Amino acid sequence: MKFFLSKLKQVWILNFFRRIFNASKYYNGKYLQILKWGISSKEDTNFSYELTDSNLLDLANVIEVVTKKDFGLILSYLKEAINDTNLKNHVIAETKKSKFVKYADLRCDFAKRLGWYAFVRLLKPKIVVETGVDKGLGSVLLCAALLKNKEEGFTGKYFGTDINPEAGYLMTGIYKSVGNILYGDSISSLSNFKDPIDLFINDSDHSATYEYNEYLTIKPFLTEKAIILGDNSHATDKLGVFSREHGRNYLFFSEKPKNHWYPGGGIGISFSK
Repeated sequence: MKFFLSKLKQVWILNFFRRIFNASKYYNGKYLQILKWGISSKEDTNFSYELTDSNLLDLANVIEVVTKKDFGLILSYLKEAINDTNLKNHVIAETKKSKFVKYADLRCDFAKRLGWYAFVRLLKPKIVVETGVDKGLGSVLLCAALLKNKEEGFTGKYFGTDINPEAGYLMTGIYKSVGNILYGDSISSLSNFKDPIDLFINDSDHSATYEYNEYLTIKPFLTEKAIILGDNSHATDKLGVFSREHGRNYLFFSEKPKNHWYPGGGIGISFSK
């Protein structure tokens, strides 16, 4: 076999096809997933998927480093969100009623947003701000965490921003009782913000410059232990740059979607030293 392989390597064209075949084996599963997704899914963006089991543990480990909280507690909060059937039923029911249903899959998976939920449950923040609400999947998840905190005696409020007046159609019912959406340009809305911010999530205009300007805008409002989460940190280095410039720590969590062709995004995490 070794003799045959050595001879094969000497014939350029045969060796070329051998190498291409070996390389493609790393991606063949993705091609099948793309075909399946093309047939069964209606989504064009903000794809729905779970995280792999090992990636969920990675997420818990990263959050443990940032918060110095118990790993078991962190994992329990991640699973709490995954198993919240009331929240999932709400998302699917509101999606069915919306005019956007023709572009949506009737499922509810939070992927990396589970990390957002865990941070709210761990930190018990009084004010959570998310820029870029879109349909409001992250919004209702964050509000669900605030409602759980409220049951334990910790009150908190969610503020979302979005330039699209139709954004946030999932933000209804009990979730709206702890949340509010500010419509208009995110930086303009943030400039007029009055309250100290405990947790800030950037998920709006994904241009690097706009993202960086959001961080500069909210800096005066950040509490001493405030955490910033960057939804676009897999594509830009702006949260890392901002963190270095202002004496903050920075880590990045990389998603691994389960049974989906999308390679995954991630969470940039900026926190005080």
